[in-house]
Amino acid sequence: MFVLLGQLHRLRRRIGLGAPARRGSLCVRHVDAGSCNGCEHELGAISGPHYDVSRYGISIVASPRHADVLLVTGCMTTRMVEALRTAYDAMPRPRLVAALGDCAGGQGALGSSTDMLGSVDKVLPVDLRIPGCPPAPDVIVSSLRAALTQRGKKSLDTAGRPGTQPRDTGSLIRDS
Repeated sequence: MFVLLGQLHRLRRRIGLGAPARRGSLCVRHVDAGSCNGCEHELGAISGPHYDVSRYGISIVASPRHADVLLVTGCMTTRMVEALRTAYDAMPRPRLVAALGDCAGGQGALGSSTDMLGSVDKVLPVDLRIPGCPPAPDVIVSSLRAALTQRGKKSLDTAGRPGTQPRDTGSLIRDS
């Protein structure tokens, strides 16, 4: 029986059915800044058995203190600015901000109002944009996998290598 399992394991690896190689992990904190819930529906699909984002080491977390990426959906509303900045301030460094969907990217899919600010980059520096209305789950997964690679590079750059400085976001974050 063990010989058969070993042969099956070697066969799976040879034809490319083995588990993908991991290069770390990525914890994502989702914040809805004022969306129509289309992006949230697609975001929920990435945890299902078809896309299974956890096999790549990516997980959705409940606390910004455990997050590497702040994933923002929806058009920024005036009432969510303070909450978004608080979540961003609570995140450990290095941190990334991802704008999921056309509304978060500033396309104005929900229209305009005095309570809407527009894109997320008016409040926080956006490192990753995932376009679509709503974006397909496979696009979300591939973008988050790219963020996993970007996070690895960014953590090296902000870890104090000679000649590199962390990005200054003092003008974007409120003073404490």
